Amino acid sequence: MKDSERCKSMTAQHDGAFLDYSRQCATKATMNMLFDLAKAAKLQEKLAQMGGGAKLNTTEDRAVLHVALRAPKTSKIMVDGNDVVKDVHAVLDRVKKFTAEIRSGARLGASGKRLTNVVAIGIGGSYLGPEFVYEALRTDSAASKHAKGRVLRFLANVDPVDVARALDDLDPESTLVVVVSKSFTTAETMLNARTVRSWLLSHYKGIQKRDAPGTSDVSPSESDVVSRHVIALSANVPLACKFGVSAENVFGFWDWVGGRYSVCSVVGMMPLSLQYGFDTMAKFLEGAHSVDKHVFSAPVERNIPVLLGLLGVWNSSFLGHKARALLPYAQALLRFPAHIQQVDMESNGKRVTLDGTPLPFSAGEIDFGEPGTNGQHSFYQLIHQGTVVPCDFIGFCKSQQPIELAGEAVSNHDELMSNFFAQPDALACGKTIAELAAEGVPANLRPHKSFPGNRPSSSLLFERLDAYTAGQLLSIYEHRTAVQGFIWGINSFDQWGVQLGKVLAKKVRRALSSSSSSPSSSSSSSDAFNPSTSAMLAMYKKMRG
Repeated sequence: MKDSERCKSMTAQHDGAFLDYSRQCATKATMNMLFDLAKAAKLQEKLAQMGGGAKLNTTEDRAVLHVALRAPKTSKIMVDGNDVVKDVHAVLDRVKKFTAEIRSGARLGASGKRLTNVVAIGIGGSYLGPEFVYEALRTDSAASKHAKGRVLRFLANVDPVDVARALDDLDPESTLVVVVSKSFTTAETMLNARTVRSWLLSHYKGIQKRDAPGTSDVSPSESDVVSRHVIALSANVPLACKFGVSAENVFGFWDWVGGRYSVCSVVGMMPLSLQYGFDTMAKFLEGAHSVDKHVFSAPVERNIPVLLGLLGVWNSSFLGHKARALLPYAQALLRFPAHIQQVDMESNGKRVTLDGTPLPFSAGEIDFGEPGTNGQHSFYQLIHQGTVVPCDFIGFCKSQQPIELAGEAVSNHDELMSNFFAQPDALACGKTIAELAAEGVPANLRPHKSFPGNRPSSSLLFERLDAYTAGQLLSIYEHRTAVQGFIWGINSFDQWGVQLGKVLAKKVRRALSSSSSSPSSSSSSSDAFNPSTSAMLAMYKKMRG
C-alpha cells in the first residue's frame, strides 16, 4: 500500500464508476497471471458469445441474454433466426403504455377507483431484484417525486404472515395485483396469488360499482374484478387466462431470461414503472447497458466486472477464502446484498464442469452483507480479527438526502463516508503489537487489540445513487458472476440445485393434504418418509391440531 505506482495501477474507471482494488492481496505479477488465466479460459470469447446470443446454458439449451433486455432499439441480437431485441422493445412499449394508463387513471379498478397500490407477487429473482431497485430509488429525489401517492409492496414468502404484511391497510378497490411466474405454476407464487385473489373477491362481494356510467346498480362480477385488478407477467398465457387474467394483461418474457437476471425484463420494469414511471426506469436500463458495452469492449486490465471476477477467483480458488461480504455505504441499498447473494450463489454454486466432470476445486462463495455502518456493529468483528472475508465496499460521493447540522464538524453523509474510507484501510493495514505498545496499551490487552491486517477488499465509488447508477451496479455484479463462472468452466445459468427440495416438498404436501382430509390415513402417508421426518411430521400434525 506504500507503493504509489502499484496503487495507481490497481484502479479502473468507466462512466462515473471508479474501482480501487489496491487493497487486494495481489501484486502486479499476480494480476498479470490472472490476465493470462482469463486468456487461457477464453474469457473474452465467451463474453462475446453471451452477448451474441449463443446457447451457453447447455443443460437447458438456452441463450443467456439479460443484456438484450437493456439493449437499445437500434441493436440486433439473433436467436434461432429471431431478433430478440425487437421482441424486448415490443414488450417494453406495452409496459410503457399500460403503466401510463394506470398512473394517469385511464384504467380504473372494478369500482371505478384509481389503482394507486401495487402488490407484486413473485419469489426468487421475481422479487429480490425488483425490491432492490425499489428500495434504491425510494429516497432518490428525482424518482420519488414520481411515486407520490403510490404504494408498491412485494409478496414472496408463502408464509401467511407475509400476506398479512403485504395487504395491511390496503384498499382492495385501489389495488393492482401483479403475478410474476414464467410458468404460472410456481407453487408458492400461485398459492399467494390465489390468496390475494380471494382477498379481492371477498371485498367486492356485495360492493356495487361506483362512478361507472350506466352501471351504478350493478355489482361487479368475479371475472370483472380479476380482469381489472390482476395482471400476469408470464410466458404461459393459457394458464394466466384460466386464472382470470385478461389476455391483453399478460406480459411475457423468454426462456433466455434467467429469473435472477430478470429485473431488467418486464419482471422488474412493470412494478417499478408503475411506482416510479417508465421514464425513470428507462434510465435504469441505460445504466445497465452502459456497463454491458464496457464489459464486452474494455481490455481485461481496465474492465471493472472482469477485474472483480478475476479477484473473486483469486480469493476463493487460490487463497481459499470461501465467503465474500458486500458492504454498500448507502442505506438505500439495503436489499442489494440479498439480490446479489441470489445472483451469485444460485449461479456459481456448482460442483461439476460444463461436461459434467466433478470440479477439482470448490466454486462459488458464500455472499452476505449489510449497509454500512450497520454492519460495523454486527459482523465486522469477525472480518477484522476472525475469519478472513474479502469485502466489496460501495460508496457514493453525494447523498440522496443530505443533512448538515450547524455546529457539526462534518455532514451526516461525510460521517458515513469517513467509515467507508477507514474500514478498508483498517482491514488492509491492521494494528501491530509494537504499535499498541508505543501507544501505551497494557501488555495483557495487546493480543486482544491487535489486528493482523492483510485482509483483502475492493472499493467502488460513484457520484450518487440514482436510477442510472443502480443499473450500472446491477450490471457490474451480474457480469462479475458470469466472469467467474467462465473462468471455472461451469454453467452459471442453470439452477438444478433448487429442484430436489421442491420435489420432496410435493411429497410432504400430499401427506399433509391426505391427513387433513382423512385423519385415518395419516399413519400410512407418514410411512413414505424416513423415521426422523415421519416423527417430525407426526409432531407437527399433533401440535397443529
